[in-house]
Amino acid sequence: MKRLLSFIKLNRRSLAMLHDTFVAALAYIIALYLRMGDDITTLSFATILTSTAIFTATCASIFWLSGLYRSIWAFASLRDLTEILRASTIATVTFVIIAFLLTRLEGVPRTVPFITWFIMMAGLGGSRMAFRLWREKRLSTLWQRSGGGRVNVLLVGAGDEADIFMRAISANPQAAFNVVGIVGENDKRVGRSIHGVTVLGTLYELPTIVEKLRHDNRAPSRLILTRNVSRFNGDHVTQLLEQASALGLNLSRVPSLTEIRDDVSTALTMKDQPLALEDLLGRPETKLNREDISRLVKGRRVLVTGAGGTIGSELVRQIVALAPSVLILCEFSEFNLYKIEMEIRESVPQQNLRGYITDVRDALRLKQLFDTEKPELVFHAAAIKHVPIAEDNIRETILTNVGGTRNVADCALTAGALAMVVISTDKAVNPPNVMGATKRLAEMYCQSLDIASPATRFITVRFGNVLGSTGSVVPRFQEQLAKGGPLTVTHPEITRYFMTVHEAVELVLQASALGTGPNEIRGKLLVLDMGQPVKIADLARQMIRLAGYKPDEDIKIVYTGLRPGEKLYEELFADAESLIPSGADGVRLATSPVVNIETLRAEISGMLQQALQKVDDQTALLALMSLVPEFAAQRGIKKAS
Repeated sequence: MKRLLSFIKLNRRSLAMLHDTFVAALAYIIALYLRMGDDITTLSFATILTSTAIFTATCASIFWLSGLYRSIWAFASLRDLTEILRASTIATVTFVIIAFLLTRLEGVPRTVPFITWFIMMAGLGGSRMAFRLWREKRLSTLWQRSGGGRVNVLLVGAGDEADIFMRAISANPQAAFNVVGIVGENDKRVGRSIHGVTVLGTLYELPTIVEKLRHDNRAPSRLILTRNVSRFNGDHVTQLLEQASALGLNLSRVPSLTEIRDDVSTALTMKDQPLALEDLLGRPETKLNREDISRLVKGRRVLVTGAGGTIGSELVRQIVALAPSVLILCEFSEFNLYKIEMEIRESVPQQNLRGYITDVRDALRLKQLFDTEKPELVFHAAAIKHVPIAEDNIRETILTNVGGTRNVADCALTAGALAMVVISTDKAVNPPNVMGATKRLAEMYCQSLDIASPATRFITVRFGNVLGSTGSVVPRFQEQLAKGGPLTVTHPEITRYFMTVHEAVELVLQASALGTGPNEIRGKLLVLDMGQPVKIADLARQMIRLAGYKPDEDIKIVYTGLRPGEKLYEELFADAESLIPSGADGVRLATSPVVNIETLRAEISGMLQQALQKVDDQTALLALMSLVPEFAAQRGIKKAS
């Protein structure tokens, strides 16, 4: 018996072909009888046998050659029925031609092939669909007998995504859901059903729908968004999260195709995914010019500083997908360098990869590295970026953010690189803090170099906060939530611009491709479209809701006061900067006053020399103020208050 079962498993294609051949023969004989009735006895046995054999052999050959047995019966679909239709039609037409050439169709009514085609279609398609339905019913019965209960859920969205999700869970005994209803985004499909589940109403009627289901003892425990979250307005998702929280429901979403591709277990069990913070941003998808981005990177030697940081590591991941000839990773942290290098070596083993422990403040080390590697593209992401740390380490911040940028830029210029891309920040606009002032000075240096350089382009890309970056507010909130709260916010009105790291780096690459374009762009800043600013207090509340708690009840929010150098509102442009169209989605151009490069270089060298001589912080601060007037103005206002 075991051998028989093993044989069946190994020869499923042969069994399927045997089944279809039998159906074809049976269909032909039935068609003969339906057409001729009792007159079938007037045909000789040899005629019936010959014509049946020709038809059966023709069908078997066509079915095999058409690839009919590549599909799996358990997952039979409309596409399979289409393939059966095509193969059956070709087989029937081929039989008619062969029979006409051999016998001129004498003795057999010419309508028989047409009748046979209908019967054969019903037999081939019906058997497959019956097998699928039997299998799904059997799996469902097994699941119920195993005692595994399913969680009652409401689906949001009555479209194709809901259909796919419901098909997946009905075919899988391990799926954890029982869909008790569907909530439509509008009233077009209210009252209709998908797989026997009724569209109960619209989102505006959600409280009434939930109350009715509770009254019927079918209370849902969660809402599941079936549409891609990026297709919803961010405010819409936020309101839905608040409404779900008020009704005592968790809000989640179906996995995206990317998540199914990356996680086989998700595809097998069709688990829902918790909403992530980035889902609440509701940012529309940016249309990238991927041809320009690919043309910029492909086949070139690319160097990334700060390659192990949040931005740097994502740059590395996206750059490696564009097939550079050599990818050079520069990172001061041994651990961060090890992590990103191992990740790339495992995911893209064919990539020519170099990793260097590098301090961007070490000009000699950088010169040797550039002489050896001769990079054509340089992405400079290394920096001290945390405002409070920079305030307490003024000289170190100047040496890293200003001196490091100068060193990398000068090396790129000397090496004849095509372009250097500098990652800047919105904190460089009207900076009241050391970190922002040093980044503004780095912007100024690269702007001036971009104008003065005859060949190498120096592209400055400015943007706001990245969700989840190390040391940022989101990881801190996550840690505080894990401890049961409270969540600490510096001020009730403090706002920031946010973007996911993936989108930020995509736009950095888009801006880089744009920045290597016409000379008219030289000396201009490229600023990413950050959307609308977000209140940090609102962000904290949403994170509390996403964790399944109620803000100000289960988890408190505590206001601690602004830290030294911290602004209530960030800006993307200064008053002295004017905006011009860039022609690229998600990227804007800003013109800014430019200082003569020789003058600026001399002044920066003097300030760096002071920092190296370990002058006191106040002297270093005054030197920085003298080079960044808007920093002096902001600092002066603060002192006056």
